[in-house]
Amino acid sequence: MDAAAEMPTLGTLLARGDLRLRLEGDADAAARDRQIRWVHSSDLADPTPFLSEGLVLLTTGTQFQDADSYGDYVRRLSARGVVALGFGTEVVRDGIPPELALACRDEAMPLFEVPYRTPFIAVARANAEAIAAAAYARRSWALAAQRAIALAALRPDGLGATLAELARQLDTWVGLFDAAGELVREHPVSGLDGATAASLRDEVGGVLRRGARAGSALRIGETPFTLQTLGRGGHLRGVIAIAAGDLDQEGRGVVTAVIAMAGLALEQHQGLARARGALRAGIVQSLLTDEPALARRIVRDLWGPLPPAPVLVAVTDAASARAEGLAELLELRVDERRGSLFFGRGDDGLVLIVPADDRRVLDEAVERFGSTIGVSTPTGYDGFRAAVDQARLARDRGGDGVTDFADIARSGVLSALSSDAHALAVAELAPLTTHDADEGTRLVETLRAWLDEDCSHEASARALGVHRHTVRTRLALAERLLARDLTSFATRAEIWAALRVLDA
Repeated sequence: MDAAAEMPTLGTLLARGDLRLRLEGDADAAARDRQIRWVHSSDLADPTPFLSEGLVLLTTGTQFQDADSYGDYVRRLSARGVVALGFGTEVVRDGIPPELALACRDEAMPLFEVPYRTPFIAVARANAEAIAAAAYARRSWALAAQRAIALAALRPDGLGATLAELARQLDTWVGLFDAAGELVREHPVSGLDGATAASLRDEVGGVLRRGARAGSALRIGETPFTLQTLGRGGHLRGVIAIAAGDLDQEGRGVVTAVIAMAGLALEQHQGLARARGALRAGIVQSLLTDEPALARRIVRDLWGPLPPAPVLVAVTDAASARAEGLAELLELRVDERRGSLFFGRGDDGLVLIVPADDRRVLDEAVERFGSTIGVSTPTGYDGFRAAVDQARLARDRGGDGVTDFADIARSGVLSALSSDAHALAVAELAPLTTHDADEGTRLVETLRAWLDEDCSHEASARALGVHRHTVRTRLALAERLLARDLTSFATRAEIWAALRVLDA
């Protein structure tokens, strides 16, 4: 920021030759750099109830009655945050009292002489004029900065030029993170060390996950940062990070102008993103015909070739808040890995196509956004529709994270039956379960063992620990109760399925 815009300091006040102020003893650089908010005069023995921090106090010394009063007086001023003490000489006494000089030295309180010919009002007016000049300089800087930023916004890369101009005006690092939490622009480039950049990215990710529109301040190591979200609550477009702490009113005004311009640019970008999304969705629908020729030509011209077969087809959950950020991330990965990723919206989630031997983007989607993803078995594009069905089933039947269809398939066809199948199985076997409950028989157990033993009476008898004639008798009774022919394969298959559904 413009150095001329800084508040006046003790050093600048002492440097005013027309005031002829003389510093008593030495004052270190830190003391000289203390900013002065106002200059006040008082001869009260204890003026601290009427003082504020950052003030220079002027006195003629009429309040000092004895040598012991100097130390207590200066200690009270120091505790109140007084910047320095000016003593008007030749009014009450000649020169600065040695006791006062000693007390100020003990408290590291800068002490200066105000000669008789310099009225206190002149010192106060000089500081007030300096404050006014600083305020005017800050307002002038803010107007010039906003004008420069507005001109930058008219350049071909308006967003990038605007951020670069903001970094130049604030003389600090400025970065833009997109909705996926990726750093997409920074000025100056590589202006942060690796550890700071990683910590900042984590903080920005937390802000985006909360989804609330807000500004915040934080400190990473020795570097303060200001974060400003872009977009409306629940639909954040990104975050601007500035390597600066609390900004004054003019600085905040300049940042606000950039936020407005960046938000407009990102909204325009979002319109283009929606158009790209609609085109991607159309390509997914084209691939579902299992005829990829047209889709290949379109994708090649815009995003590079489709991933080479064999590929994995993945389907995400349809949570819109996460899908928007995930789509931003996938756009970046498409640019970085041309020919190794394609995605587009399907009927109930994003459809991703990746090489069969490269699942990195799927793992990243889970890590960054907590996505639920189903993945097909390796396939060619002529089996795309079947692969989407596999991925959707794996997603719906799996838990959080990535679920492979191959794992789901091992549980068998019957595991995919709905709750309606359970009701049908209960009704199918009701005559046997009721008889077992009323008569104490074991018909269901016998029927299950018989089917599991490939309908062998001898093997079933061994499994149940009974004679084979007992098995025959029980099966005959079960056949009468069910009114079904157990010699029919279709009947055996249906009863076996009903038993498996009940077992599940």
